[in-house]
Amino acid sequence: MSNAVAPAVHPADEGYPNRAYAWYVVGVLLLIYILAYVDRQVLGVLVEPIKRDLDISDTQMSLLLGFAFAMFYTIVGLPMGRLADRSNRRNLVLAGVGVWSFATAMCGFAKSYTQLFLARMGVGLGEACLNPAVVPMLSDYFPRRTLGKAMGVYMLGVSIGGGLAHSVGGAYLPALTAAEPIQLPVVGAILPWQALLLMLGVTGFLMLALLLTVREPKRHGELRRDEKGRIVNLPVREVGAHLMRHRMAYLAIGWPLVASALMTFGVGYWIPAFFQRSFGLSTAEAGNYLATYGIVSMVVGAIGVVGGGFLVDALGARFLDGHLRTLMIGILLLAPGYAIFAIMPTPALAIAVLVPAGIGGGILQATGVTTLMAVVPTQMRSQIAALYFFIVNLIGAALGPTFIALLTDELFGNESMLRFSITIVAAAVGLSAIVALLAGRHAYRAMLAGKAE
Repeated sequence: MSNAVAPAVHPADEGYPNRAYAWYVVGVLLLIYILAYVDRQVLGVLVEPIKRDLDISDTQMSLLLGFAFAMFYTIVGLPMGRLADRSNRRNLVLAGVGVWSFATAMCGFAKSYTQLFLARMGVGLGEACLNPAVVPMLSDYFPRRTLGKAMGVYMLGVSIGGGLAHSVGGAYLPALTAAEPIQLPVVGAILPWQALLLMLGVTGFLMLALLLTVREPKRHGELRRDEKGRIVNLPVREVGAHLMRHRMAYLAIGWPLVASALMTFGVGYWIPAFFQRSFGLSTAEAGNYLATYGIVSMVVGAIGVVGGGFLVDALGARFLDGHLRTLMIGILLLAPGYAIFAIMPTPALAIAVLVPAGIGGGILQATGVTTLMAVVPTQMRSQIAALYFFIVNLIGAALGPTFIALLTDELFGNESMLRFSITIVAAAVGLSAIVALLAGRHAYRAMLAGKAE
């Protein structure tokens, strides 16, 4: 008679939370991230009615899409990173969800461009608390060998949230673009696009109860503490010196992700307007294609994110630079798709070309922060994660939509030329990402191997 032996815990898993609970936390954070991306992306669906009701140009609209959101997101993200390195990260996320949900609801009450701009800034302020806290939290819930899968599932929020914004927005596009107000209890008369934003804000407050079930995990790795045992922040100059020593390695990680954000945000925000302007479609026809694109982007984005999580873990185990190899695969799928789709002769072909682009974007979403966390010292995680999201959102979210709008307004001077503005921006940033990956590959390998200073 043999005695049953409980399976041994993998040495790398010791000290980490129970696996089932850790995956429950990923599920909760995924729902939060989906809502964040719906709130962030939905304004792209509402471009035409907002432009009509507020009487603004493409360039002004681009500032609402990107700059207004990213202003506080980027500025506040850096101190949030320092705060997350020494405080309760779950509570930071809790506060952020409350702030951005209130601000989204206020977007629904906006009666002028200035009011909507200020409310949109509030959305960015709240969302600035999310990833600088969540990314290092997940690094303390999962060991490095399985972090890619967990991060990949969390990053599904990007493709699912963006896809929901496009699919639901597209399906109801004629109703959302209607100029006649609707009557809501308590609120009274409100335009359809404002009602949608108000509803999303209320939904955010319902998510707060779920977050209360998430516990702050124990931090892993070496940490500096004061005489009372409290975690202390490393000086900014020390973090800066580390980044400068390894600048080529961080360039190889960071710039492809900036390029991905330029395409995801810069191009992605204009996709609804692209369908409405490029093929002579009615509002209902454009809405149908947009809804189809939303569903397709959710599916292929999920394939890319989940597949990217497994791929980065597999290549990372086989190759020293496996993480960068995964980033390269993502860029080679994403950039050509975004550069070509806008000049396709039919909307169906445009959606077809966006399929590999969506998979590539998903791979980059899953791989980016995992690649970063693989080399960042434990006590710098939140600060460097915050700096990463600062740069990505400053260039991608804040400037990306405006790059395209300025080309459309100033170079072409014709709204129907939006498709060519999209192609120019996507092709340029895609090429630059490939160059950065190749230039920093050796430095990244050396850093992982511990050979860099």
